[in-house]
Amino acid sequence: MVTSFNVPRLVIAAPSSGSGKTTVATGLMAAFSERGLAVSPHKAGPDYIDPGYHALATGRPGRNLDAFMCGPELVAPLFAHGAAGCDLAVVEGVMGLYDGAAGRGELASTAQVAKLLRAPVVLVVDASSQSRSVAALVHGFASFDPQVRLGGVILNKVGSDRHEVMLREALEEAGMPVLGVLRRAPQVATPSRHLGLVPVAERHTDALASVSALAAQVRAGCDLDALMALARTAPPLDCEAWSPATALTHGRDRASAPPAFGAVGSGALGAGGSSPGNGAEPADLTGALGGPPVVAVAGGAAFTFSYAEHTELLTAAGAEVVTFDPLRDEALPDGTTGLVIGGGFPEMYAPELSANEPLRAAVAAFAAAGGPVAAECAGLLYLGRSLDGKPMCGVLDADARMSDRLTLGYREAVAVSDSALARAGTRLRGHEFHRTVIEPGAGAAPAWGFTHPERRVEGFVQQSVHASYLHTHWAAEPSVARRFTEAAAARR
Repeated sequence: MVTSFNVPRLVIAAPSSGSGKTTVATGLMAAFSERGLAVSPHKAGPDYIDPGYHALATGRPGRNLDAFMCGPELVAPLFAHGAAGCDLAVVEGVMGLYDGAAGRGELASTAQVAKLLRAPVVLVVDASSQSRSVAALVHGFASFDPQVRLGGVILNKVGSDRHEVMLREALEEAGMPVLGVLRRAPQVATPSRHLGLVPVAERHTDALASVSALAAQVRAGCDLDALMALARTAPPLDCEAWSPATALTHGRDRASAPPAFGAVGSGALGAGGSSPGNGAEPADLTGALGGPPVVAVAGGAAFTFSYAEHTELLTAAGAEVVTFDPLRDEALPDGTTGLVIGGGFPEMYAPELSANEPLRAAVAAFAAAGGPVAAECAGLLYLGRSLDGKPMCGVLDADARMSDRLTLGYREAVAVSDSALARAGTRLRGHEFHRTVIEPGAGAAPAWGFTHPERRVEGFVQQSVHASYLHTHWAAEPSVARRFTEAAAARR
């Protein structure tokens, strides 16, 4: 059923990375929230870290809108799901306004997301090394795609009153409204490391102070009333809001015969069609066994990468989701029958993770007993034998280490082996983002075969463990949440 959905909204974009999108977007979210508005925070692309700051600014889950991983058709429904009941939605863009998946045109760009949401765009321009040339820059971005509606500019890193006057005169000549001017303010800079900003979970108190300072800077430098008026010009969206329960019932199950990638293992569930998750309807998993299956999800400072929809899908599939912290907790949550270990920065905490021997032993025992485990990136490293020489869980006969090389980019993948997460042939799009190397890179039964941009196998499937570097968004293939929850239920 198609319905009309409307919420005032803005897309915060920039000519390039490093222009100040996160500063402006987070500051706007916090400033409008301080006015008593319910603000829905969103991030274009696969980034996990910025949404943590967005959540801190708004008190609502930061949500990603990724047209590559989820498909363009899900961008508006996922947006409507997150923004339901809100007074304003702010979408932070990714990279430069027109930058998207390599070699795919506008796919997964901020511009595409803005068009799919029919949202006005505010361009954040680093004005530190220009004056009148800013008009030519902005004119180019405004005219490049007539379907992208550039509603105004926020000038960042302005050096002086005189500098501001020159910039405003140039943009007035170009007919582009200036909606804000931010001076250089290093005191509100947030620390970063090799994969971007330091996550909120690692610096919660300092992050609160940073967000408060950003809100003050935006209040002082931006015309909030004009920005709200621009947001209200966004027309209604004709779409039905995404729902985890509906997605599980009617979601796609994109499975086909896997391409030949060499040796293909059967995994713990075998190669037949009787493994969990093949049915169309979510199962009632409570029944006579007394209560839902307990799916433990790793959290804390070392495991901060997660999409909000994953937990929502697991819950809708019938699971009780319980978070635990591998840095602090010495046992898995009571009654755990499924284990999800997502991404993060385990390399920053390898000594502490290694020192928690009771939990490492508990994870190893759970996996050895056939408990279903889904691990992505950081989770893969944690399940290995060692990380930078520090003992890890030893579930996988593989060793990981930090590397000078950044592995980054979108991937098209097909499940090579049946697992508790996906049946062989299931096709997903995902994202790799790491500076570590694990050897070997794939087990006898690999998790994924990449079909684009290069062909290779990756990851491990053994017993009921699925471990891989690939980050995926389960809203694109809800059957994986259903399948995993059913596998967890079978362990009670």
